[in-house]
Amino acid sequence: MTETDPHTGDVSRDKRPTALKGLFFMIVLALVCAGLVFAATRLRSEEGPKIAKAAPAPMTVQVAPVELVTAFTLNETYSGLAEARRSSALGFSSGGRIETIAVDVGDRVKRGSVLASLDTRGLRAQLASADAVIEEARAAHSLALSTVERQRKLKMQGHVSQQAVDEAEAQADTALARVEAAKAQADIFRVQIDLSRITAPFDGVVTARLADEGTIAGAGQPVLDLVEAAHLEARIGLPAGSAARLSPGETYQLQADTGPVEAVLRSVTGVIDPAQRTVAAVFEIDNTGAVASGAVVRLTMQRDIDEPGFWVPVKSLSTASRGLWTIYVAEPAGSGWTVATRPVEMVHTDGDRAFVRGAVEAGERVITDGLQRIVPGLPVEPRDVHRAAAVNGG
Repeated sequence: MTETDPHTGDVSRDKRPTALKGLFFMIVLALVCAGLVFAATRLRSEEGPKIAKAAPAPMTVQVAPVELVTAFTLNETYSGLAEARRSSALGFSSGGRIETIAVDVGDRVKRGSVLASLDTRGLRAQLASADAVIEEARAAHSLALSTVERQRKLKMQGHVSQQAVDEAEAQADTALARVEAAKAQADIFRVQIDLSRITAPFDGVVTARLADEGTIAGAGQPVLDLVEAAHLEARIGLPAGSAARLSPGETYQLQADTGPVEAVLRSVTGVIDPAQRTVAAVFEIDNTGAVASGAVVRLTMQRDIDEPGFWVPVKSLSTASRGLWTIYVAEPAGSGWTVATRPVEMVHTDGDRAFVRGAVEAGERVITDGLQRIVPGLPVEPRDVHRAAAVNGG
């Protein structure tokens, strides 16, 4: 349909939709819908949607029956060090040049053995001088005694006064004092010469050599370290309650990395260490060949805990709220088994197992593995781990 503009005389077309255009649009829309339906039909599986027609097979889980107990025995282990009863850092009391060192690291020495010595030539020269002074003082004393004897005879003859006798006796006493002073001075040099040697204060083993010959050693400077080899002692810290159960004089078995070690309890201090909160027990180890000095030794003691509960593997526990733990059990449900939860409280752990208590009955089957695959209510097929182990072992 067309119209003519009266002012311009232009002819314009009518832009309103016609019935033919609407019919064409409906045909195109129908074709598009049919194509989509056809494509969807082609994409569907020929078998159609899969619908579960039977319940899934129960999951097989490992279980362990609960065995309730009224108490259990706890093995407590305490550690300490096996150390020499005596050890000394040996040095010279006065300084000087080291002349000889007769031992090396690892040497075993006897008490009184000379281990090292200083150059004492200067001290021996001074000692010789002191001995000469002694001889001089003795000669003066001998002369003074002779003078006293003569003065006494003259006194008896009336030739001298008592004053002269007294003066002679005083000179004799002075000469004797000089002899004693000279002897004391000589003894000082002898002591210094004696202290210029290091002797072993006890039987032991040299564990360190800190200087060599020719070194100028200072007074008190350590030259050798000596550790007593005949006796070892182990100092072990225990809680006060455990230490009270020990009996001094009794023999206990300690465990070292090299094996068991017999030791006699010498004493228990009875004083709690403020830093460690333990009481020290001192054991004597007579068989020093069984363990080396500085080795770690352990004392194991048993303690009965009157606490009802049951043991479960640590891997069967899951964390819960308010300090509790959760275990999963397989409980009967109709003709099968399903997963159920039980809250428990942990009392003690021992390696890969834990002692717990809670609302669990004897004989219930605790699921011991695969906790990440199960949820409460899941159908399961329990398998007793103990029975399976027995069958496999048989």
